[in-house]
Amino acid sequence: MHMQFLPLSLAQSFPTLADLAEHLAAVVDIVFPVIHGRFGEDGGIQELLEKYNVPFVGTGSSDCRQAFDKYKASSELRKHGFVTVPSFLVEGYETNRHELSEWFKKHQLDPDVGKVVVKPTRGGSSIGVTVAYGVTDSLVKANEIMSEGIDDKVLVEIFLEGGKEFTAIVLDVGSSSDSCPVALLPTEVELQFFGANDLKENDAIFNYRRKYLPTQQVAYHTPPRFPLDVIENIRKGASVLFQRLCLQDFARIDGWFLPDSGCKLSSSENEFGRSESGTIIFTDINMISGMEQTSFLFQQASKVGFSHTNILRSIVHHACLRFPNLASASSISGQIPRRSKSSEINKPLPHREGDRKVFVIFGGDTSERQVSLMSGTNVWLNLLGFRDLEVTPCLLSSTSDPASSGSMEMKVDDVWNRTVWSLPYSLVLRHTTEEVLEACTEAIEPNRAALTSDLRKKVMNDLTEGLKDHNWFTGFDIADELPKKFSLRQWIKLVKEANGTVFIAVHGGIGEDGTLQSLLEAEGVPHTGPGALASRICMDKVATSVAVKHLASSGILTINKEVWRKEDLSNKHINDIWHDLTEKLQCETLCIKPAKDGCSTGVARLCCSNDLVIYIKALEECLLRIPPNSLSKAHGMIEMPNPPPEHLIFEPFIETDEIIVSSKTKNEMGHGFLWKGHSRWVEITVGVIGNRGSMHSLSPSVTVKESGDILSLEEKFQGGTGINLTPPPLSIMSEKALQNCKHHIELIANTLQLEGFSRIDAFVNVDSGEVLIIEVNTVPGMTPSTVLVHQALAEQPPLYPHQFFRTLLDLASERSM
Repeated sequence: MHMQFLPLSLAQSFPTLADLAEHLAAVVDIVFPVIHGRFGEDGGIQELLEKYNVPFVGTGSSDCRQAFDKYKASSELRKHGFVTVPSFLVEGYETNRHELSEWFKKHQLDPDVGKVVVKPTRGGSSIGVTVAYGVTDSLVKANEIMSEGIDDKVLVEIFLEGGKEFTAIVLDVGSSSDSCPVALLPTEVELQFFGANDLKENDAIFNYRRKYLPTQQVAYHTPPRFPLDVIENIRKGASVLFQRLCLQDFARIDGWFLPDSGCKLSSSENEFGRSESGTIIFTDINMISGMEQTSFLFQQASKVGFSHTNILRSIVHHACLRFPNLASASSISGQIPRRSKSSEINKPLPHREGDRKVFVIFGGDTSERQVSLMSGTNVWLNLLGFRDLEVTPCLLSSTSDPASSGSMEMKVDDVWNRTVWSLPYSLVLRHTTEEVLEACTEAIEPNRAALTSDLRKKVMNDLTEGLKDHNWFTGFDIADELPKKFSLRQWIKLVKEANGTVFIAVHGGIGEDGTLQSLLEAEGVPHTGPGALASRICMDKVATSVAVKHLASSGILTINKEVWRKEDLSNKHINDIWHDLTEKLQCETLCIKPAKDGCSTGVARLCCSNDLVIYIKALEECLLRIPPNSLSKAHGMIEMPNPPPEHLIFEPFIETDEIIVSSKTKNEMGHGFLWKGHSRWVEITVGVIGNRGSMHSLSPSVTVKESGDILSLEEKFQGGTGINLTPPPLSIMSEKALQNCKHHIELIANTLQLEGFSRIDAFVNVDSGEVLIIEVNTVPGMTPSTVLVHQALAEQPPLYPHQFFRTLLDLASERSM
């Protein structure tokens, strides 16, 4: 069966869900629901598809309803002999306080301060999950969950002190009538804190931010660092649970391992989960696992031989078995991997002669390294789809001396001796560079490597036992390879000998200040993005302003800047500094930012001298982040550069009119946003692409800030957060002003001698198209959610992500060295 995946974003809108279902019944063979939480996992979308006889992937509606409701699922698990966490169900605002107090006492919890977890009964992605202390606090937080509309039923559970969290993907490899669930290698979820420099929370949980954002506050270990019998029992228990709850195709099951359970846990007489090493508790069933590029599904699947494509196709093919009209087509080979069934699963895939060698490098040691990992992973996965390319992901590790991080004055020998890791498929799929480095170290540690290899073989044998009967499964396509370690000098030599091209995704530091570009150019190795000189100028925000200052008469303006050394800020009286800055910059409100950092790192609005005191204190104490609303004007989390920058830039804060985007509001043109337009300036970000001297401006995106005045890390790079209007709506900017703006952006790009691609952030006057330049990023974010992807799709014809990254690669190969 040839599969063509059709995203609904190609899309038309439908007045009702019934109209959507009728459309799907007419045009698709099978639907793969990836809606998380309500309507996606609670049986809603499944019931709709069942009603209209539309085949779909995953568990049916009635079984989804039971598994999604944590209270019902826990009761069902208890019936089947699983150990469960004691819980109390809060329904409505009039919960009997006395009953909850008695529940606290029953489980040896102090009704005044006993520590519990409060969570929605029906919810996903840890949204609404919080920690409470005592009966009163529990009811307050339960009422907050209900009043925010997250759920009208709330669970209060015992907090599992000393527990170790895990998650396991279960894949059904059986027939249509006889399920055969196999748990892949589970992952241990470890919350981490770094002493006084971090915000340690006594009530730390694996929440939404830790789940989906690159943060050092959480680390993953696959397989878990648990005793072998515990890992086997997790796999066995997850598979049994999958079968008992009648789940289908695949699921993700979360739980806890308690090495020494001190609290009274609920279970039946036949307790499944007790072992000599401790207790295993399954707590959450996810019918639709996360589908981000580095999610647990793909992490665990890659550990046992599945690429992203292969695991998804295998799931879809298995779902087809339930539907007679699809089952026969599904029995034809899906042509998933390039390997045949008879080939050895541990041999690397053969590369064809003539394949073009591409090395995607990401990481580094600046505060932007985590976004760099996201960018590099996205580029690597998009380029993997081209059959004429051999793409190798590579991690630039951090320096041993943090003080030298990103320093232009680093000794040449220090740069040459930086470490680069060539990574196997499964080791790329991590949330932080620290995780990748730890995984590399683990992978080459003999005992850990042997354990992982043995477990991998066992899981693959279990999978093969079921998959061998399906003609569409043609084998595993990810080999069990080890990472390789090089010095930067050795790595560049390797690339040169392979006639390779380097796709640079290292944000900040030597990846963006011209250092890496200079080293590659000296060896004649083509690379993406601008050359060394342009990169060096653009990395320095002051130098960028100087380079384009002469364009003022052409409608290109620059922001006045004052540069201060960090130590000078600490040594002078704050009121004197504040008076000096506001006098020189002729403003009342300042914007502070590191001189050579991006991704909104360390960028803050300062409204008074006390704000500056708080900011300087954060630098002195090397805080990793400033908590929301610490400054005088409301703001979100401010991610701080680590290590702190030596130089900081002060600018007048540019006031723009707030843009409010809401489905509940409509302006006179029928759009769901409101903009007063008093100042006539809006903030934009815009990609430029092309050859040196003839750069082309993509359609600008108007940036909408949801919390405070500075775009957060999430709003810039995380899917599901942040709003960008691409292209700017005509109700904000006329077509003539838009064309003037694009012309000004191209003039900036060509003046700075940009090539390949870059991103320019600026303020634009919506009447004239005049541009007030903020900064130029020569290695911009390339995550799946970045505005560059939106802007490429807005081109005519649209440039889809894989085509966009291929275009950038081809521009690199065309460049004259």
